[in-house]
Amino acid sequence: MIVPLNHVLLLSTLLFALGMFCTLARRNLIMMLLGIEIMLNAAAVAFVGAALHRQQMEGQAVVIFILAVAATEVSIGLAAILGIYRRSGSIDPDIGPDIGPDIGSDIGPDVGSTATQEGGANR
Repeated sequence: MIVPLNHVLLLSTLLFALGMFCTLARRNLIMMLLGIEIMLNAAAVAFVGAALHRQQMEGQAVVIFILAVAATEVSIGLAAILGIYRRSGSIDPDIGPDIGPDIGSDIGPDVGSTATQEGGANR
């Protein structure tokens, strides 16, 4: 291996710390998503470095899985961010809307609660 494992792990640690700082310090959902991506890439660098150091391919197989998870996370995360932006007009996580369903707004009354309120069985 041309680069020592300590240098690879140091690079991975620095990348992970930068990604964590970006995720925790920023107040923008896109920047938070970017920070998570940097942390996943830091883990991938550590796996590749360890795989090359031990001369085994399992670490590189894990990296392919990490890249697949990262691509899925980006697509779902960006779709969710776009939905939040359309709903609230902002991508600030502090002032974002409640993205849960409005329970009871478009659904009729609960059958079980109606029967107990009327004091009888369902009709």
